[in-house]
Amino acid sequence: MKRTILLFSLILTGIYLNAQTGSKGWKVDKSHTTISFTVPHLVISEVTGTFKDFDMEITAEKADFSDMKVNTVIKVASINTDNTQRDTHLKSDDFFNAEKFPEIKFNGYSVYKVDEKNYKITGDLTIRDVTKKVVFDAVNQGTIKSPWGQTVSVWKASLKLNRFDYNLKWDKKIETGGFVAGDEVTVNLNIELTR
Repeated sequence: MKRTILLFSLILTGIYLNAQTGSKGWKVDKSHTTISFTVPHLVISEVTGTFKDFDMEITAEKADFSDMKVNTVIKVASINTDNTQRDTHLKSDDFFNAEKFPEIKFNGYSVYKVDEKNYKITGDLTIRDVTKKVVFDAVNQGTIKSPWGQTVSVWKASLKLNRFDYNLKWDKKIETGGFVAGDEVTVNLNIELTR
């Protein structure tokens, strides 16, 4: 009788956990995931930075991820360009205003599968108080079983945007007329998912 009760309890626990996590949920391995950006500097150079603190929820029921949904929240204060003075400036009202707008958000609600590996992920990107529809170019690098029994899926995604569209307004120019910090920003994501 005790064994029957124990078995029944384990089954109920399994049903409950499956209802909570779902078979379609993926966990982002933050130790193998990076969110970075590149922006022109003095026209002929580039500065690269990362965001160290973020949360990402990705769900997909289909094996080919064609029904994928993505929700990402990035903490602006975690910006890192390996220069404390520049990072402080980026957190100021000239750029992100981390105090008033502490989070960057992306809600990816539509996926178009271009071919076996390439996708277009459409969603709403919010920076400061501006929300705009954007499309990430994404590549499914593959899905494998890890030596520890997990299913691992690896993705790369990129997006180009104009920072002035999101009120990142600092516009100091050099003598030749170009911006000290360029207007076009390239965002790159390297994502490792597990379940």
